[in-house]
Amino acid sequence: MERAISLVGRSSSRTSEHLRDEPLLPSSEKPALRRPPISSFLGYCLYRRVVIWTILSLALVSIALLHASDVPVPDVVEYGKSKFSPGRPEAGGTTVVVTSEGDEAHGDGQDDGNDGVRPDHQNGDEEELTDDEKDQREFEQAVKNMPWLLFKHLDGYYHGLKALVRKPNHIPEYPNKTAYAPFPNPPISAHERMPRPYDPYQDINRAKTCYLDEENRISPPDIYAYDGLPQHMPDPALGSYDLFGIRDDVCFDRFGRYGPYGLGYDKLQGGTGVGTETESSGSDAIWVETGQINYNQVDWGKAQKTCSEANRHRLLEVDEQTEELPWSQDDRAGKKGRIAVVVRCYQGFKWTEAVILNFRAMVTELSLKSGGEYTVHLLLHVRDENLPVWADDVTAQRLLDSEIPAEFHSMVTFWSEMQMKLFYPGNFDDAIDNPSNTGVHGVYRSAHLPLQVFAMKNPEYEYFWNWEMDMRVMGNYYEILDRIGRWADDQPRELLWERNERYYIPEFHGSWDSFTQQVRLDSQSSGREPILGPVMFDGRQPLRQEQWGAPMLPDSCSGGYDGEQCGVGEGADLVTLNPIFDIDGSGWVFSNDVTGYGQPDSSPVPRRCSIVTAARLSRRLLLSMHEEVWRYRHTMFSEMFPATVALHHGLKAVYAPHPVYLDRAWQPLGSSIAAAFNGGENNSTSGRHSPFDLGNEHIHKGASWYYHSEFPGLLWRRWLGYAQPDGRGQYGGRGGEGTTRGGNEEESLESSSGRLCLRSMLLHPIKHELPTD
Repeated sequence: MERAISLVGRSSSRTSEHLRDEPLLPSSEKPALRRPPISSFLGYCLYRRVVIWTILSLALVSIALLHASDVPVPDVVEYGKSKFSPGRPEAGGTTVVVTSEGDEAHGDGQDDGNDGVRPDHQNGDEEELTDDEKDQREFEQAVKNMPWLLFKHLDGYYHGLKALVRKPNHIPEYPNKTAYAPFPNPPISAHERMPRPYDPYQDINRAKTCYLDEENRISPPDIYAYDGLPQHMPDPALGSYDLFGIRDDVCFDRFGRYGPYGLGYDKLQGGTGVGTETESSGSDAIWVETGQINYNQVDWGKAQKTCSEANRHRLLEVDEQTEELPWSQDDRAGKKGRIAVVVRCYQGFKWTEAVILNFRAMVTELSLKSGGEYTVHLLLHVRDENLPVWADDVTAQRLLDSEIPAEFHSMVTFWSEMQMKLFYPGNFDDAIDNPSNTGVHGVYRSAHLPLQVFAMKNPEYEYFWNWEMDMRVMGNYYEILDRIGRWADDQPRELLWERNERYYIPEFHGSWDSFTQQVRLDSQSSGREPILGPVMFDGRQPLRQEQWGAPMLPDSCSGGYDGEQCGVGEGADLVTLNPIFDIDGSGWVFSNDVTGYGQPDSSPVPRRCSIVTAARLSRRLLLSMHEEVWRYRHTMFSEMFPATVALHHGLKAVYAPHPVYLDRAWQPLGSSIAAAFNGGENNSTSGRHSPFDLGNEHIHKGASWYYHSEFPGLLWRRWLGYAQPDGRGQYGGRGGEGTTRGGNEEESLESSSGRLCLRSMLLHPIKHELPTD
């Protein structure tokens, strides 16, 4: 069975001709591959959802064309149950209510995801209207449901290195209580700033140095950061840096971030060949210490394994008798538990040079620089189930050569949907509702299945980060994942589920203590009993550890426990990067994709969900999910199952409110964001008016982290140095519209502030890098 899930890394079988042809990307001489069938294309979570929503949008447009009437834009817009004005506060503190006829109606924005609802016109004769008039009418109709279209775009993200100021002198364009976006361009300085190596590893003790090569000659490089921030760069609208101890007083340009991994120099020298066409003044400072490293012969899987073996003295190991990690503090003896970062890939994925750079960064920063605390794995979905990759090494190698760059071959584990049917056999009940109309073992509905099997087969890991290929970290991977994990482990369990279902908005809630007090008040006013341990409901089935009498709560929560200490220091079984909301009445489209928990007329099963599957899951949680599936044939939609199993069995789940940026200046400050993003029941993301309702998700279009946001891709490509349409238009704008900005020509101008420099942040999704993609 080990062979069925794991593939031992092997050297590439490509010839030297192949390597001369394209040394980084999968072999250019690939076996003939058929164009993926439509069913395969639609099987991918995002694409299917887009298709479903597109069909729904077309239906709504058709209805609107038949029945809509011309209604003026209201002065006050209702978001869920809260009202706010989309206008701009004047200096005196009053609010100017803006309608479609005011100057502010010319919001220049990103695609709203709905493409507007086109109303009928008063005279019923659309031919008599000009194109501008038609756009104006469409905008008026759209802004009734999407008032954020009226908000001004922020320009502060696009200032560069010549506008750097120290943090005490930094004035954010947004949130800002005294001035209102957009700001004029900041002064630029002719003084050349120099970047410095960035080191978030100060707390790592007794770690032995790891290397890129077998001869132990090439040390993993540092990335470089600039002290300070571009003047007027916005602050995050959601979440916080201080909460986690992530530095927010430095920024990263593209060369400091990716130059150490091959950006900015030729493939013949071991680079990627990209970045050389962009503005690069002063970038040579990145390679002064290490030179331009040749990555052509690096075997990342082998480098990780060697690193872990060299640091066995500081890492937990599996007990030979129990074949599990020790849990008692005496047995752990101060050693670190290992964490796997499982990156989900699939047959047919396009590996670009920027993807390769990002992957090198992940392995270096998480594994090699941490002394083996993390190990990065590639979990490759084999879509062609006719390939005998588990039966024939030659076939397996051909698949690797055609799909994965050679440097990452030894990090790959294969899986397929047919394989999941073998691990989880039997007849599963029909789901209460199956909007995708796909099978229960499919990756779209049950992406957790291969991760469960991976955890079962790899007991050496205590935690598993589920990651995706279209995510990026501005800054250092280790700093962000390590600090988020530490913070989650230190969270008390009291009112944890209640905090989890709310976005933390500093400009609205104030400090974290103020936020927790507000959550307490909201919880009390709701009349609902707070959740602490396992949740009981009709039809609930116990896990084996529960039947054996193993406690699900830590000792700190037993007896007359102290609420502030209950759960503090307990490893979080689930750490999510978006709120964990109650789906009951939320309008989330997959709320009832529930299998094996009873029929539709049964009492509802309590459920929780976190949009975007990226999360840290403990092995305890994954094995609990595994047992629910094989033993009881229980499962749910991918984004719902981990949080729900944690809820049912009293495991510790934590939403980590990492910094999230918005592309527009939402006004009034704080309250407008709270009304939209926490517009559900009791000022949360749960229940009626949830921001995850199909009709409300558009508010995330301009956020730096959400599965269908457009802002991250625009910001990412501008930061890489490529010109992009800014998405701004006369009537709200759409993705791909507006004026082309950025790129080498603009960044090289004497009047320009230079190339972009951004704080540490998570970006998702990144669907392409080059404007031509």
